[in-house]
Parts: sequence; C-alpha cells; structure tokens
Amino acid sequence: MKTITISIDAYEALSKLKRPGESFSDVILRLTKRRSLLDLAGVWRDVNDEELDKAMKEIREAWLKWSIKTE
Repeated sequence: MKTITISIDAYEALSKLKRPGESFSDVILRLTKRRSLLDLAGVWRDVNDEELDKAMKEIREAWLKWSIKTE
C-alpha cells in the first residue's frame, strides 16, 4: 500500500465518481483502465431515440464547457 497526496478538488472529483462499496483505489483503477473499443460494442443497443438525443445534448454541453475551460 502507498499513501498519496491529492488536492481537495481532486478528492472531491473522485468522491463524486465513487460508487457504493468502491474504495478510492477502485475508482482510480476503474478510471485508468485501458479498454478496447470492442468493449463498448452494443452498449447503446437498448437506448431509444429520445434517450439518445438527451445524452448527445448533455455530451455536447459538457464538451463545450470543457473546451471553454481549456482555452
């Protein structure tokens, strides 16, 4: 086991992503796991058009906010 120091902002971001029963180590490993594109095949097959439109709108809004922050 190793101890690391992170900023309060990083802690809060990880805390928001933490699932019930998950440790912070679990969150970090989940987020940093290299995945194959094939792992995502079929993930959206049960999503109807309305849900897909809503998700795409949220993704576009998040991308816009992120791109403005990084300028």
